[in-house]
Amino acid sequence: DDHNVGRFCALVREMSARVQFIVITHNKTTMELAGQLTGVTMSEPGVSRLVAVDVDEAVAMATA
Repeated sequence: DDHNVGRFCALVREMSARVQFIVITHNKTTMELAGQLTGVTMSEPGVSRLVAVDVDEAVAMATA
C-alpha cells in the first residue's frame, strides 16, 4: 500500500548516503528515488532489449 511504499522509500533515501541499492520494482513512487533506471523491454516476441536512463540527465534534458 502507499503508506508502506512511503516508509520503504524513506528508509532507502536515508541509507543511500552510505550504501547502494538494486531495486526491482514496477512502482512509480519507488522509481522516483533512482539515479539510474535500467529496464528490459520486448519490442518483438522473443527479443529482449535493455534500456538505461540516467535520471538526472533526463531531467536536465526535459527542463532545457
